Amino acid sequence: MPFTHKGTPALLAFADSERSPLSIRARALVFVDPRSCQVRERLDELAAGPLPVLIQGESGTGKELLARQIHQGSVRSGLFVAVSCSAISQAYGEAELFGYVAGAHSSLSSSRAGWFGSAHGGTLYLEEVADLSLALQARLLTALETGQVMRVGGQRPLPVDVRLVAATSFDLSLAVKAGKFNRRLFDYLDRGHLSLPPLRERPADIMPLAQYFLELYCTRLELPLPQIGAATRAVLESHNWPGNTRELENCIHFALLVCENDEILPNHLYLPR
Repeated sequence: MPFTHKGTPALLAFADSERSPLSIRARALVFVDPRSCQVRERLDELAAGPLPVLIQGESGTGKELLARQIHQGSVRSGLFVAVSCSAISQAYGEAELFGYVAGAHSSLSSSRAGWFGSAHGGTLYLEEVADLSLALQARLLTALETGQVMRVGGQRPLPVDVRLVAATSFDLSLAVKAGKFNRRLFDYLDRGHLSLPPLRERPADIMPLAQYFLELYCTRLELPLPQIGAATRAVLESHNWPGNTRELENCIHFALLVCENDEILPNHLYLPR
């Protein structure tokens, strides 16, 4: 299981064995702050339904964790397949998404199902969906609306049963207005909208996350567990966290490595201004 879900406060976290991040991302998410609790309520609603989902949130907030929980909470029996749209080749984007048959191109010597085929019966997660070209956006919309894909070099469309969860780190409606994102695709995805506020807007989540990361790295590094003093807590809670949860994790990891006693002090925190 890619995350744990532990009572109250609820925690979503990648397993320590998860070593294939799509990008620099948050590895844990808690639901303590009132705004986080609202996210959890919306998350449970979306997971139980069939709608596609568009998750909006800054980098490092935990969007992939939400996507995995949506899949886990659904009735879908297929795989959760995560894809970074920024890593999709412009030249072979269609082949990567929809698959191809052997011989479709001189460099394609064997047939592949593509990401849609791999996620058949399950959930396809597209990280930073706006990084797809407009041409691929149109092809993606067609596949979603028809439930069929045409593999590159194929002779007939193939049925696919995929629930799409897409993520973006900015307001896609602005990209639509600028003509950089397909309006119909946006409308299709936005039926299940989920907004994840940045960590600075969820202050009650900061210390539970800090404690989680402290215990995680103490266990991993086989170190005694230090305390987080009141002065350090005040610094953590007042910081703006532009890098969100991922920045907090790095901060706690560094503090643990340089801490010389049984208490983490403010000077142990690496917080670039």
